[in-house]
Amino acid sequence: MENYYELKNSPLENKYGRRKFLKTSIVGSISVLCMPPISNVFYSSADRIKFDLSLDSPTRYFDGDNCFVHARSGIVPGAGENGLPRIVMTMNTQDLSGSDVFRGVYGMHTDDLGKHWTTPSEVKNLAPHYEIINGERRPAALSDFSPKWHKSSKALLGTGHTVVYTQDWKVRNPRPRNTSYSVYSPDSGIWSAWQKLEMPDPEKFYDCGSGSVQRYDLRDGTILLPVSFRPPGSGIISTVTVIRCAFYRKKLVYIEHGNEMNINVPRGFGEPSLTFFSGKYFLTLRNDQQGYVTKGSDGLHFDEPRVWTFDDGEELGNYNTQQHWVTHSDGLFLVYTRRGAGNDHVFRHRAPLFMAQADPDKLCVIRDTERILVPERGARLGNFGVTDINADETWVTVSEWMQPRGVEKYGSDGTVFVARIHWATPNRIFQI
Repeated sequence: MENYYELKNSPLENKYGRRKFLKTSIVGSISVLCMPPISNVFYSSADRIKFDLSLDSPTRYFDGDNCFVHARSGIVPGAGENGLPRIVMTMNTQDLSGSDVFRGVYGMHTDDLGKHWTTPSEVKNLAPHYEIINGERRPAALSDFSPKWHKSSKALLGTGHTVVYTQDWKVRNPRPRNTSYSVYSPDSGIWSAWQKLEMPDPEKFYDCGSGSVQRYDLRDGTILLPVSFRPPGSGIISTVTVIRCAFYRKKLVYIEHGNEMNINVPRGFGEPSLTFFSGKYFLTLRNDQQGYVTKGSDGLHFDEPRVWTFDDGEELGNYNTQQHWVTHSDGLFLVYTRRGAGNDHVFRHRAPLFMAQADPDKLCVIRDTERILVPERGARLGNFGVTDINADETWVTVSEWMQPRGVEKYGSDGTVFVARIHWATPNRIFQI
C-alpha cells in the first residue's frame, strides 16, 4: 500500500479515477502544500508519549448517489501472511438520498498490514432484512458496526445496532432498536448472519443499541458493552449504561448492567465508548451540545459525566459527534472532531479528525498534544473506528461521508482513510 501523499497527481488517477472502488491511495484533488505535517513527526515532553503518524487509503467509493461510512476494522491474530494478523474492515453503504439510509455492508481485508487489500465486496449475511413490526413489513439494517478480537474465545466479534425504516426507507420515531452482532470466520472469510442481543426488559430497552461504541473485554471473557437507550416516556432523550455480557459459542448474552446516565438536554447521551487505563475505566459520551467524559472503578458504575475541556479550561468544542479512545500502556488519548479549526463549512464541524493526549486525573485534553490524524476536505469524518493492530501500531479508520451534496467541491471524493499511529515504545497492554 502506497503512502497517501506519494501518489498525488499520479497517472493512475486518470486511468482509474472513474472506478467505483479504487484500491490505491490516490487523491489528486488536494495540494501537498495544504496537508498537515503529520508524517515522520515525533513530539515529546516530560509527560508526553512519542509516536509517528502516517496516512494510507485502501479504497474509495462515491458515485454521486452512494458512499461508504462506518469504516472500522478488527484483527484476527496469525491469520495473515507469515504470522501477521489479518485485518478485516467493514463499511456501511450510505444512500445519499436520505438520512442514515444504510442499504448494505461491504467488507475487505489485508493480510500484510495494509500493503495490499482485497476489493470491497458485499457482505450478504450483514445485509438488511425485513421484519414484521406492528403488523407492517419493514426493512431493518445492521449499522454502526465495530469488529474487535475477543481474546478469550479467539473470535472476531462485531457489534453494532439495528436501524428500522418505514416501508419507503425513512427513519421515524418511535422505532425498535437492538444491539446486533456477528462473528467472522477466518477460514471461510464469511461473517455469520447478524443476531440481536436479548435484553431483560423488552419495554424498557425497546430502543436500545450499541452502535458506534468501543467495548472492553475482561480477562474472564465477559464483555463490557456500552449502550444507549430511550426509556418509555423519555421522548428522544437517550440514556447510557454499560452492559456486562457473556460470549459463548458465538452467542452474546446479557448478564447485568450498571448505573444509568442521562442529561436533560437535546437527545441526552449517546454513542458511549469505554476503555481501561491505569486502574480506572473511562467513558466518553456524545451529546448534541458538548462531548462529555466520566470514569469509574468497576466498568459498570461511573461518576456524574462532565464536559470535555482542554487543560486550560476552555471547552473542547466537540458536539453532536462521537469520540473514541486510543489507549497506550503509557498514556491515554482521545480522537475527536471540534469547532474552531477553520471548518465552519463542514457538517457539524466533523472534520478534520484530531487526536490528543488526555489527562486521566483531571479528565481533560492536553491542548499542546493535539495533532491532525485525517485532514479536512469538506466531507464529514465523525464516524470512525480505532483498532489495536499490534504492540507497535494502532489504526484509526474512517471514510469521507459525502453529505450534504456538494461537499466534493472542497476536495473530498469518498476516500477511506487508515491513519496509522506508530508508537515509539511498545504498547504493553496489547495482548492476543
